[in-house]
Order: sequence, then structure tokens, then C-alpha cells
Amino acid sequence: MAQSTKPPIFDAIDLEREIEEEFRKLPQDRESQPSDFAPPSIRAPDMAMPDYVEHRDGATEIGKLSAEAVVREYEAAAKDIEALGLELVENVKQCEAMSREALVVIEELKETAERYRKEAKRVFVQIENYSLVMAEVRKTCAEMRDKIATPATVETKPKRNERRTTQEG
Repeated sequence: MAQSTKPPIFDAIDLEREIEEEFRKLPQDRESQPSDFAPPSIRAPDMAMPDYVEHRDGATEIGKLSAEAVVREYEAAAKDIEALGLELVENVKQCEAMSREALVVIEELKETAERYRKEAKRVFVQIENYSLVMAEVRKTCAEMRDKIATPATVETKPKRNERRTTQEG
């Protein structure tokens, strides 16, 4: 038997066949490939060429294809920019709605602050009124205490005998 002089590990064709056979043995449910995640514009441009450009006579096929690819990318970017503009308009509408709601809340806060001021004034006046009443009560109590504490000078009626002597005299 004749053996190959090349070591089997360095035989590239056989190695490729073995790898291919191993891949064929794998189940049909394939895992995701890097090309599955490529942006759509890279995979296959589905867009038609925009109306605002057309090929010039005499341009080479490579030039035409390159120009089409570039204009499609620009058009895709332009559409993305327009979509961003629409998204921005929606955000502005939300901001306006929030601003209107904030203005309503600000008005409610002003009304609440005014109610607090009125209540503070009411409590202030009430406390001062109670203070005046208490001062009057203390004054009245002091007057009553003074009346009770000082002996009263009571005039006593003279006795009958004393009346006569004072009248005779």
C-alpha cells in the first residue's frame, strides 16, 4: 500500500470536506448567523431608486450600481431623519400637555396657599380675641379678689338708745 507523503492534518481539501460533513450532520434548526443581525440596508436594498436622481448616459455599470447604492443609503437616512422629526413632534405634544397640566397644578397651588393665608389670619385673630378675653377675665378676677380680700366698711345702724342721745344733743 502506498501512503500519502503529506500528513493528513495538512490536507486542506480533506479538511474542508470533513467540516462540511460535520455541518450537514447538525440539526436543521440552525443558530442565528451574523448576517441575520445586519441592518436591512446592508442585506438587500429593497427600495427603488428615488425619483430625484436618474442615471446619466455613458456611466459604467459599476458607476451606476455604486451611485444607486449610495443614493439609497442617503434616502434611507433621510427617511430615518423624517421619522425622527415625527417622533420629535410627538414629544413636543407631550411636553405641551405636561406644561398645560403643570399650569393647572400651579393654579391649584396658588389657591391652596391663599386658603392657608386666610386660615392663618383666622387663627391669628381668634388667638388675639382669646387673649383679650383672658385679659378681661384676669382683670375681673383681680377686682373680685381685691373686693373679697379688703374688709368692707359697713355702717352699722345705731341702737335705739344711741339714736336718742344723738338726736337730743
